Amino acid sequence: MQTLSDAIKKRVSCRTYSDKPIEEKILQQLESIISAVHEGPFGNKTKFKLISMETISPDQWKKMGTYGTIRGASNFLAGIVSPGPRAMEDYGYCMETVILKATALGLVTCWLGGTFQASSFARAAGLQKGELMPAVTPVGYPASQKSLTEKIMRRFAGSDHRKPWRNIFFIDDFSHPLPENSAGRYREALENLRIAPSASNKQPWRILYDAKENNFHFFVERSRQYKMLGIAHLQDIDLGIAMSHFEITARELTLPGRWKIIPDAPKEKNLEYIVSWQSKY
Repeated sequence: MQTLSDAIKKRVSCRTYSDKPIEEKILQQLESIISAVHEGPFGNKTKFKLISMETISPDQWKKMGTYGTIRGASNFLAGIVSPGPRAMEDYGYCMETVILKATALGLVTCWLGGTFQASSFARAAGLQKGELMPAVTPVGYPASQKSLTEKIMRRFAGSDHRKPWRNIFFIDDFSHPLPENSAGRYREALENLRIAPSASNKQPWRILYDAKENNFHFFVERSRQYKMLGIAHLQDIDLGIAMSHFEITARELTLPGRWKIIPDAPKEKNLEYIVSWQSKY
């Protein structure tokens, strides 16, 4: 049986979909996953709704920003969360977990945040006053060939490339990169974190390993451009996605640990501390 760690390695963003309907058995399993309670490490809950293209008129679909970047998708998964402290991190954590479970069922997806008109999806998803829907994803089977738009977008975003270990993982302080061969039991968890998807493939996470305490401190390197565009929350979602990859792999490897905000966590210029994975507690 495929594990979620396997799904992490298998998952790719897909923008071109087959017209093959999701098999009934698979659809039932997906609906069961979606209907479960989804709560993130910071205590915020995310709910999900599967939106069928059949319930939306062609004119409505054309008004959505996704219409030009996604081809052939018949279903979209919308994630909904209420505002709260670290709600976006929990949103990314929960939605990526659902996406990975869909991947394990043989389905493909593509994170879409800030590239669509939320109001159109909001009506289709039944978004309530005070709720937020920061992202959606198509879900289905891949087409036999990628569209020209997808090929261009993947090349422009560098979707097939990730930052090397030395740029995102550090040991004891940020002047010492953590070598992959020095990561010990956590090598796979960190590697699965490294390959996580992120908005524009920016990979904003920076991880500092405290070798003495065996803790991993999670930081975000903020994009000034994102702040100017009013979409800084996308990087909070990215951090949540990274957290899900790390924890899923650690749990499957039976590595002990829990998420904890440490008041006296290390500080670093131009980085924002978010949370730590505490191995000893």
